[in-house]
Amino acid sequence: MGIRLATITALAAALLSACAVGPDHVRPTMALPDAFAGEAAADPGAAGASAIGPAQASIGDDAFWRHFDDPQLTALVETALAANHDLRIALSRHDRARALLRESRLDALPTLTASGEARSARASAGQQPGVSRADRDGDSFSAALGASWELDLFGRVRRGIEAGRAGAAASADDLRAAQVAIVGEVAAGYLELRGLQERLRVAEDNAGNQRDTLRLVEARAAAGQDSAFDTARARAQVASTTARIPALQARIATTMHRLAVLTGRTPDALHAELSPPRALPAIPARIDPGTPGTLLRRRPDVAAAEQRLHAATARIGVATADLFPRFTLGGLLGSQAVDSSALLERDSETRVVALGIDWSFLDVGRVRARIAASHADAEGELARYQQTVLLALEDTENALVGYARAREEDAQLEQAAIDSARAAQLARLRFDAGATGLLDVLDAERTRLQAQDAFADGRTRSATGAVALYRALAGGWPQTLPLREALGQR
Repeated sequence: MGIRLATITALAAALLSACAVGPDHVRPTMALPDAFAGEAAADPGAAGASAIGPAQASIGDDAFWRHFDDPQLTALVETALAANHDLRIALSRHDRARALLRESRLDALPTLTASGEARSARASAGQQPGVSRADRDGDSFSAALGASWELDLFGRVRRGIEAGRAGAAASADDLRAAQVAIVGEVAAGYLELRGLQERLRVAEDNAGNQRDTLRLVEARAAAGQDSAFDTARARAQVASTTARIPALQARIATTMHRLAVLTGRTPDALHAELSPPRALPAIPARIDPGTPGTLLRRRPDVAAAEQRLHAATARIGVATADLFPRFTLGGLLGSQAVDSSALLERDSETRVVALGIDWSFLDVGRVRARIAASHADAEGELARYQQTVLLALEDTENALVGYARAREEDAQLEQAAIDSARAAQLARLRFDAGATGLLDVLDAERTRLQAQDAFADGRTRSATGAVALYRALAGGWPQTLPLREALGQR
């Protein structure tokens, strides 16, 4: 018995030292440019006079939104990271992937079972003719501990664990990508809100100025100095400007509703907090994009795509291992007796040690079909990874160019707003002095409204463009998973 047990043990050790079948994962390589083409456009000198803030913002910062130096924005972002329901969903998916990984790791360990039985049986008189009823009664008792262990000769279990580990890593990167999306949406929404409030202020101020002009024209018309035609034109301009206000108010309300839901609250929860207008936060004059290679190491969507490719590659090994036999080492140690008091006696001992082999020769066609499907999955994940890399580069290039050009546009729009305000003031003075007609005043006031509104809208687009660039660079984002306690989990 000892020789047989030693032989089985030695064979098991030899099997466990075998290599896993299937390809090993190798990180794909792609030709990348040395620098972003759009980086040349992101020249600090392109920033206009209104550009304030740090001369350069590093993508390595822990919290990019702090560059805007707005405590209210920071509070909204932190609340969203702690309470957003999309993040809770992403966290639950990550928890599920980790649980499945723990399950796959248990496949590498023996499966232990315990069993026991107490039986009382009576044979029929036909089964035991001539035997008394009492003698046909019999009792039996048994207790046993069993173990079975798949000897992972060809790496089926190991490849399964590898696939599970890569899947869990991908879910963690998905969670980080969700953080990027949520924080970016909160920051962009907040900046858009402040920009809309500024546009609303511009519209209300211009409407007030135009009402003053209307009152002057009405007074002059009453004195016979202006015609009813002049009064109608002035009144039409006031109505046109005032008509902008309800649309801006509606957009402000919907933006506040969106921010409230992003932070895990009811849509009306932030009205009191966000309704008081505040100036648009300072915009960083330049954001360092780093290099394309650095970008790909930071972006969670690229990391998740690579991990999914890793998992698909490992599953090729899982499928390939089915071409080979499975070896299982089993054992049982127990006791059987006709009396419960005899279960612990030496002579009641039972034991079994066995090495099993399971190999289906007739299932090769199905196995090869599964292997081919696994290879196809891996090819698809490779293409998905390469596409994700290209989209990440495209996203960054677009964000760099958009942000740089928006900063240039800001400078021109600011100057236009200053000049149009001065022109409207001069036109009003000339009108009061009788040196020009009402048409010049109305035209100057309309131009001032358009220029100031365009400047406020342009600054908003510059601010949200900065957020888009940070988001594309995946810089300054939380590098660790949110705490379960912060998300209200257990």
